[in-house]
Amino acid sequence: MALAHLPTPCHPMDRLGAEFGFPPGGLLVKRDDLTGLAGGGNKARKLEHLCADAIAQGCDTLVTGGGKQSNHVRMTAAAASALGLACTVVLASGRPDTATGNVVLDELFGPEIVWVGDLDYFPLEDRISAEATRLTAEGRRPYAIPIGGASTLGALAYALAVDELLQQVGDVDLVVVADGSGGTHAGLTAGFGDHANVLGVDVGTRPNLVEAVPHMASAVAKRLGRAAPTGEVRIDHGRFGAGYGEPTDAGLEALRLTARLEGIVLDPVYTGKAMAGLIAAVREGRIDPTRDRVVFLHTGGMPALFSSRYSSWLRSVI
Repeated sequence: MALAHLPTPCHPMDRLGAEFGFPPGGLLVKRDDLTGLAGGGNKARKLEHLCADAIAQGCDTLVTGGGKQSNHVRMTAAAASALGLACTVVLASGRPDTATGNVVLDELFGPEIVWVGDLDYFPLEDRISAEATRLTAEGRRPYAIPIGGASTLGALAYALAVDELLQQVGDVDLVVVADGSGGTHAGLTAGFGDHANVLGVDVGTRPNLVEAVPHMASAVAKRLGRAAPTGEVRIDHGRFGAGYGEPTDAGLEALRLTARLEGIVLDPVYTGKAMAGLIAAVREGRIDPTRDRVVFLHTGGMPALFSSRYSSWLRSVI
C-alpha cells in the first residue's frame, strides 16, 4: 500500500558539515520530509503498514491523537482520505479561535476532531482508546493508532528504512533523529542491530523513552526474525527546553544554520531540536567529525512554522 514516495533522497550537507569540522560527505541528510503524503514526513512510512493492517482487519475508521501541531495527526487524516476511510483525531489542546499550521491541514482533510484540552502523554493515549470504544458502540469498526504510530508495526517501517539508507550511502556510523514517541528511533535501532548507531534527541513528548525505545526495538527485530539489538539506548534528554513544543535558542541556531547553509527547512518542535542535539554532540566530543559518518534523519514538520506561535517567535528574534 503506497502512501510514501520512496526511496527518499539522501545527500551530503557539506556546507553545514564544514561549519563543524566534517569532511565532504561526512554529514548527510536523509530527506524523509519528502515522503509526499500531506506535505511529507516520517509518518508516511509507518502509516503504510498501519493502514494496510487496518484494512486487512476490516476497519473503517482510523483513530489517533497528538498535540495541536501534531504531524502524525495531519498525515493520518490524509492517509484516511486517500484510502476512503473515516478518521477521528484527538488533539491535546483547547480549540483555537483561528486555525494555523498543521490545524489548517487537519481541517482540510476533514477528520472528526476531538479537542480535549491539555493532556499528558499517557492520558492522551487513554483518550484515543476511549474514542475507539465510543466508535465501536456506535457501530463503527475503529483502528486505534498510538501517538506517533509508535507500535511494533509502525516502527518496523524504519527498520526497513535502514536497508534503504545503506543501499544509498553504504557505511553509516550514526543516525541522529528526533525522539517524540520513540517509534522511529526504535525501528532504526532494529534495522542496524545496535543501539550505538542511533542517537535520539528527546523533544519532550514521552516520559518513558529510555524504556520504550529498546522494548519496541526488540519487538521489531523479533517480528523481522532478526537478533535483538545490542548495546545501550542513546538518548539526549537535554534539548527540549521548557517542554514539548517550547522553542529553544539552540533550536533557533539549528534552524538558521540549516536554512542559510543548506536551504533546508527544519521545525521548532522536532527537527530543529534534533539538529541542535547533533551540533551539541559534536561540540561536546560525543561525535567526532573527523571519524564519524553521520546521517541526520529529517522527519518533516514544516507546517508548524506557519502556526502563529512559531512564526511570531521567528520574527521576534531575526
